Amino acid sequence: MEMFKNKDVIVFSPHPDDETLGCGGLLMKLKKEKNNLHWIIFTAIKEEEGWDRNHVSNKKKQIRKVSKKYGFKTVAEMGYSPGSLDTVPIQELILKIKKKLNDIKPSIVLIPHHGDIHTDHKICNQAIQSASKNFRSKYIKTILAYETLSETEFATPDYENTFLPNYYVDISKYIEKKISIMKIFKEEMMKEPYPRSVSSIKALARFRGSRISVKYAEAFMLIVAIN
Repeated sequence: MEMFKNKDVIVFSPHPDDETLGCGGLLMKLKKEKNNLHWIIFTAIKEEEGWDRNHVSNKKKQIRKVSKKYGFKTVAEMGYSPGSLDTVPIQELILKIKKKLNDIKPSIVLIPHHGDIHTDHKICNQAIQSASKNFRSKYIKTILAYETLSETEFATPDYENTFLPNYYVDISKYIEKKISIMKIFKEEMMKEPYPRSVSSIKALARFRGSRISVKYAEAFMLIVAIN
């Protein structure tokens, strides 16, 4: 990513924590290289939908704290109910995403993988890719799909759903901070040996790192690369 400096980067999260699990290390690396980071979250929990007031308040605090840790220039919540994106007209999502893209004009877009078992992830991927066609969004030079522990690896085991990484980022300098940021979402963390436990996060990063002969890495599917 050394070619990107002083550029705008958008990470799309179906839910707050996906950005950290999927590309927390890359985000820190891009920030260090003087890029502007933007975070767009599709879903939000609300009291009027039955969520406990303290839980809603804590989630907002977590998002603010995580935003500061990464140094996001902007954070936007689209406000849809978690687990409900498959009930939202796809055109509505596409139009909202297009507006965000046109407002920010990012060079790099980070998105969830299309084969993730969670429907919110699938819908996000579909809507973002539709909204980011390069003949309408010529400012976009790179689109990367990230993997999310507890979602990507639970996809139906067929070629269409399989996460096939072809882009790797050395995050050895950032693995501990990635885990410390993930711990801010304490209700999303899991005990050992479950997928979102500390050991599992490290194990995936270690495995991906072994592919490129570094200690820890994040892996992505390169969807678009325009030089």
